[in-house]
Amino acid sequence: MPTHDIIFGMNPTKHPQSHKSPPTIAYLVAMPSPASHLFEITLEIGNWRSPVLDLKMPVWTPGSYLVREYSRHLQDFTATARDSSLPLPSRKLSKNHWQLSTKDITAITIRYRVFANDLSVRTNHLDTTHGYFNGAALFFYLPGWEKQRIRVKIATPYPHWQVTTPLPELEGSPHTFEAENFDTLVDSPFEIGSHQVYNFEVLGKSHQLAIWGKGNAQVEKIIEDTKKIIATEAALYGGLPYDRYLFLLHLSYQGFGGLEHKNCCSLNYPRFGFRKTEQYNRFMQLIAHEFFHLWNIKRIRPKALEEFDYDRENYTTSLWFCEGVTSYYDIVIPLRAKIYDIPTFLEILSKEISRFLTTPGRKVQPLHESSFDAWIKLYRRDAHSDNSQISYYLKGEMVSLVLDLLIRFRHENRRSLDHVMKQMWQDFGKDEIGYTPSQLQAVIESVAEIDLTDFFACYIYGTDELPLAQYLSNFGLELSPVMEKEPVPYLGIKAKVENGSYKILFVTAGSPAAVAGIDPGSELLALDGIRVTAEQLNERLGNYRAGDTVAITLFQGDELKTLAVTLAESQPSRYQVVTCTHPTGSQKQNFAGWLRQ
Repeated sequence: MPTHDIIFGMNPTKHPQSHKSPPTIAYLVAMPSPASHLFEITLEIGNWRSPVLDLKMPVWTPGSYLVREYSRHLQDFTATARDSSLPLPSRKLSKNHWQLSTKDITAITIRYRVFANDLSVRTNHLDTTHGYFNGAALFFYLPGWEKQRIRVKIATPYPHWQVTTPLPELEGSPHTFEAENFDTLVDSPFEIGSHQVYNFEVLGKSHQLAIWGKGNAQVEKIIEDTKKIIATEAALYGGLPYDRYLFLLHLSYQGFGGLEHKNCCSLNYPRFGFRKTEQYNRFMQLIAHEFFHLWNIKRIRPKALEEFDYDRENYTTSLWFCEGVTSYYDIVIPLRAKIYDIPTFLEILSKEISRFLTTPGRKVQPLHESSFDAWIKLYRRDAHSDNSQISYYLKGEMVSLVLDLLIRFRHENRRSLDHVMKQMWQDFGKDEIGYTPSQLQAVIESVAEIDLTDFFACYIYGTDELPLAQYLSNFGLELSPVMEKEPVPYLGIKAKVENGSYKILFVTAGSPAAVAGIDPGSELLALDGIRVTAEQLNERLGNYRAGDTVAITLFQGDELKTLAVTLAESQPSRYQVVTCTHPTGSQKQNFAGWLRQ
């Protein structure tokens, strides 16, 4: 592995838990053979004063609540004294924990490589076109020294490759950056390559949009609409809490997602997903969502996430507020910014409500439990997930909608969920003081001026059906179930064509298919003895009525089965939010105060 000079001379701050002079920590990240997908990392530790050195790699990254075991991609680990080529005695104590014997050794060099071929906002990716990495997935931390400054130097494989990151570049040291502590390093992704960087200003603050990949993104339009979103969200909170903000956008052949950081966000979007209006609006919602997080979660955050434990899960029941409120605002903010109009907003809202009301798990998993169990459920879905769980993003969004309408209705639009966010910012966000669930409820109650004990018991800690229609009605809106043009009896499966066969992906709990014993993964073959294809199923079911019993033939595993299924009444395929035919004056006024601000 090639060596490079790493300059020390940092301005160390005294470790708060030790009287010892702190160590110096410097990383070099090289990628001499990008096609290999291997980052080559050199860690130089100076001024070390202990006979033992512990190194740990995080198992997760903030904002993505799943233990991802980043150390599984690490290989070729070596450790030596800096002035010697002899290896230091070392042992691995756990999956992500290395320990070195460093008696009488004050300067240590550690080298390792990390395989990076996973293009997502929370992992690492290196190929011949670029290198992208997240700190948690690449760097060790020194237990007890997480607050120490860390220097990172990037050795680019080609002269024309540039480095973009929210970290400040050291003056006079190209491609060398400094993080004030490990949390900041984890919170600062790096994009390295020939990506395009666009600079723009909003409210006197510097912003950058860095784009990697080819596609049909209209950069000028994206920047202009992003400016509107920034200004709209800044108006809600009363300004921008940073000097510089970076949007990192990867245009990929598949995938969708974002990951928030304190002064940055990473975005992944289909490369040709910008031409159609619906696709473009979805992208602007993604921008609005991740940018909103710079307040809600990065600064206004649960006490359980006030300090990160990178070694294990960090549990909180408040992710419904962190992500659900943000999901609600990601459809509201583009409306306020005039990126789309009210009919578009209502159409997007209808789709969100439809997703919620067609997920059976909303009646099984309470919202606080959904937040707490994110680590084992949300990111580990299986064929039964929709029956047993509900996303804290989705139900949190629905609860946020109801809370906003509740507060607005009680106070004739003079108060709203906006005031909750402003109060949370003043009480907890500005000084970054973590809040507890009871403090969160108290703030919402203080704004609403109502005891919400029953509300929280029913909709946060319980599984009562949300009164969406009731609250929408106060604002002149109706929630209407939509049936297919030619309704067919209800079977209760979701399926798709795979390799020419009709594969059953999901069976709704309690549905006729479930009662009959049809399992996900089965291959549907015939209906009443006659072969049926994916395209034909609904048409064939149209020949029956609710209460009829039909014979479903399928392969369940490798066994051929024919099961008797009694069909049920047709179910709504979706729900539509529409304006009332004859709204009252009060309803019109409420509606205007909510959506025509």
